[in-house]
Amino acid sequence: MSGTYTRGVVFVHSAPRALCPHIEWAVSTVLDQRIAMDWTDQPAVSGLVRAEFSWVSKVGTGARLASALRGWAHLRYEITEDASPGNDGGRWSHTPELGIFHAQTDVHGNVVIPENRIRAALEHAHDAARMRRELELAVGQAWDDELEPFRYAGAGAPIRWLHRVG
Repeated sequence: MSGTYTRGVVFVHSAPRALCPHIEWAVSTVLDQRIAMDWTDQPAVSGLVRAEFSWVSKVGTGARLASALRGWAHLRYEITEDASPGNDGGRWSHTPELGIFHAQTDVHGNVVIPENRIRAALEHAHDAARMRRELELAVGQAWDDELEPFRYAGAGAPIRWLHRVG
């Protein structure tokens, strides 16, 4: 297998149990290997489950994973892909209410706001509230606000590392 490799994490913050095999199948298809996720109860919402695992694969796998899970009702997830030499990292966040959000990330995992997005926000410098809304949108603040209770509920959960070999 040739190409630049990177690593990332899939955080399924909440899903109905009935979706679990479908999520595993979708992730397995992208990673081209069978996976089994360790599902635990999601304490933030009764009746939902959560799982997380780490992966190592080619650059761009984060986007393919996000696309495979995109649009599923009742599913909250985040996918991260670390920056690698010559490639930016990324973070994809999804909630049923907001849909999907993507941001570039630097080597430390910080969201990088493109220059044109900053310039567009600065066009509203005369209206501080509007400028703030534009910048909050650029960093995905609404997704962070909605996902934070689900992230907190998963603190200390085990992470399984998956490595693609061959």
